[in-house]
Amino acid sequence: MKKKFLLLLVTLILPISLAQPVLAAECVTPPEGGVLPEIKLPVPQDAAGRDYLGVDGKGSFKVSGIKAKAVIIEIFSMYCPYCQKEAPLVNELYQLINSRPDLKNEIKLIGIGAGNTPFEVEIFKKQYHVPFPLFSDESFTIHKSLGQVRTPFFFVIKINTDGAHKILYSKGGTIQDPNQFLGMILKSLGLKQEG
Repeated sequence: MKKKFLLLLVTLILPISLAQPVLAAECVTPPEGGVLPEIKLPVPQDAAGRDYLGVDGKGSFKVSGIKAKAVIIEIFSMYCPYCQKEAPLVNELYQLINSRPDLKNEIKLIGIGAGNTPFEVEIFKKQYHVPFPLFSDESFTIHKSLGQVRTPFFFVIKINTDGAHKILYSKGGTIQDPNQFLGMILKSLGLKQEG
C-alpha cells in the first residue's frame, strides 16, 4: 500500500516540478540585437575591481553602468569542466584587450558564477588566476533571468553613452581563439583592429 501511495505521489508531483522551469517567462535567453534584463551586481570590495569597472561607492551597480563601450560577460560555474578549460582562453582575451592602450578602457570583462557562492567564486578566481572581476549568483537569480543558459555562455553588450545597451553576441561554448573573438567584437563596435 505504501509503495502504491508513493508511486501515485511521484506521478502527480514530478510532472508539475518538471514543468515549472519551462513555464517561467524568465527562461528565454536574450538574443543578439536584444537587451539584457536588468542585472545588478555588488560593487567590488577591492579598489582595483572598482577602478577597472569604473564604479564607485557601496551597494550595487547595473552592468550597463560599467564605464566602457562594450562588456563581455561570461556565465560560468566553478564546477563546470568546460569553464575550467576555458579559463586560460578568457584570461588571454583579457590580456589582449588590456595590452592595447586604445582598448583597455573601451572593453571590459566580468564573470558571473551561476549557483556559486562568493567563496566558490573566489576559489575559481584564485585557481585559474582570473584577472577580471567575478561575481556570485548563488541563488541563480541572474542565471534564471538569462534563460538558464549552459556554462560557459558569453554575452557581449555594447553600451551607449546614455546607458542603453544592445547585445552584440549571445552564445554558449568556447570562444576558441581569443584573437578572432576580439576581432569579431571590434568589427561589431566599429573599432580598429591591429594589423
